[in-house]
Amino acid sequence: MAGHHLKVLAVFGTRPDAIKMAPVVLEFMKHPDKVRLVVAVTGQHREMLDQVLAAFEIKPDYDLAKMRDRQSLAGMTSRALEGLDPVIDEVKPDILLAQGDTTTTFVASLASFYHKVAFGHVEAGLRTDNKYNPFPEEMNRRLTAVLADLHFAPTTAAKDNLLAQGVPADRIFVTGNTVIDALLHVAAKDYVFEDERLQKAVSSGRKLILVTSHRRENWGEPMREICKAVKELVLAHPDVEVVFSLHKNPIVREVIVPELDSFERINLIEPPDYVPFVHLMKASHLILTDSGGVQEEGPALGKPVLVLRTTTERPEGVEAGNAKLVGTDRQKIVQEAGKLLLDSSEYDAMAKVANPYGDGFASERIVDAIFNHFGGKE
Repeated sequence: MAGHHLKVLAVFGTRPDAIKMAPVVLEFMKHPDKVRLVVAVTGQHREMLDQVLAAFEIKPDYDLAKMRDRQSLAGMTSRALEGLDPVIDEVKPDILLAQGDTTTTFVASLASFYHKVAFGHVEAGLRTDNKYNPFPEEMNRRLTAVLADLHFAPTTAAKDNLLAQGVPADRIFVTGNTVIDALLHVAAKDYVFEDERLQKAVSSGRKLILVTSHRRENWGEPMREICKAVKELVLAHPDVEVVFSLHKNPIVREVIVPELDSFERINLIEPPDYVPFVHLMKASHLILTDSGGVQEEGPALGKPVLVLRTTTERPEGVEAGNAKLVGTDRQKIVQEAGKLLLDSSEYDAMAKVANPYGDGFASERIVDAIFNHFGGKE
């Protein structure tokens, strides 16, 4: 890049997008001598987005048209496209970057194409191969792949999906998932919980078990089994304290609250924001969850994850040994959690495995690949 700065325009709209793009933005900010970075947000979920921007100290340069409630996909797509168009005209970027499979990302790739600007796709190559599931995300990511110039795949499986779609191998970079970079960035900072109960729970000296459960297939009886297992664990292990994050869904609450409310050493809490949740995972001894994201994040913090499901679309953690499928069978949950509480060799066997989803350096690899791509053209 002799003599001039590389101009990068980063675009994102939702909270998960912001979490996964933030580390890439921060990585570019380390190179002010080489890069002019511009951040545009589409404000799809404004409050949730602001939380994340504040956590990573990122100030957007452009705030595109606020999204309306209950808008149609066509309305959202056309508004985002018209909102981005003048920004690209003004910034004249060398490359536009967006992540994942939102409508914002698909639109950003289309707008780049109209302006003949290179497009880099972060978290490329995820597929279900079902056009309408997830809708519209599966086609958003497939169409984005057709328009993208550089593809940053989180895993080799994602790379294989892109190769099968005809993407040239020299345009695909396996980087790991930037969600791990974000997590480690936040976890490295000191934190005091505003919620006194939580602060007390994490500093009690007891072994903290973090529980989250919300999946539809666990509604009703399976969730009741999970609750009974949690009570049994607390009674069997006096050195255990439980924090149970309660999903907003009333169907979930009407099972969990009567079972666990006011039970000793069990704290039922409202679902925390991103930063406190990261610090809850960090403070915990082990995690029981049916959430997909937590299966990626727990292992990055060295926490064994017991998955309250019989199947998972994230088999890498189970194969590596960071996570174990225990389903919702009360006995099995109590038995497997009990092993981890009592046997340090069992615990270390899960806690000390390398995380298959990434090592925290994905954004560095993405930035390096972009520099190399443009550096080679001088």
